[in-house]
Amino acid sequence: MNKFCRSRVLGLICALTALAAGTIDVYGAEAGKDLYRTYCWQCHGSQGNGKGINAGDNMSVAPRDHTDAKYMSGRSDAELFKAIKKGGPAVNKAVLMPPWGTVLTDDDIHTLVRYLRELCGCRHEPAS
Repeated sequence: MNKFCRSRVLGLICALTALAAGTIDVYGAEAGKDLYRTYCWQCHGSQGNGKGINAGDNMSVAPRDHTDAKYMSGRSDAELFKAIKKGGPAVNKAVLMPPWGTVLTDDDIHTLVRYLRELCGCRHEPAS
């Protein structure tokens, strides 16, 4: 085996070992942030506060503020998943929220839901 192939194989083994050990989180915080940056920032803003470049007077409903822990803790992960996958109308929210289910995989959407929980610093708190 030549030197180039040996280094490639060694690199692949190291990467697979790190992945198996959990030191590489394929669907972790950075992946969630990247997905949010690509698909959500335009409306929800770089800080997740609903003040994106597409938000403003031209929208009949303001984009959701994902940093609002009180609101976000009242939404289950399943509801957030459904809103992302099927769009706002699927959860009786704004028609301006598009369905991303044909663009994003279910794993991508779960990653986004975890990132939304990071943005709000909250988890779902069912009503008592």
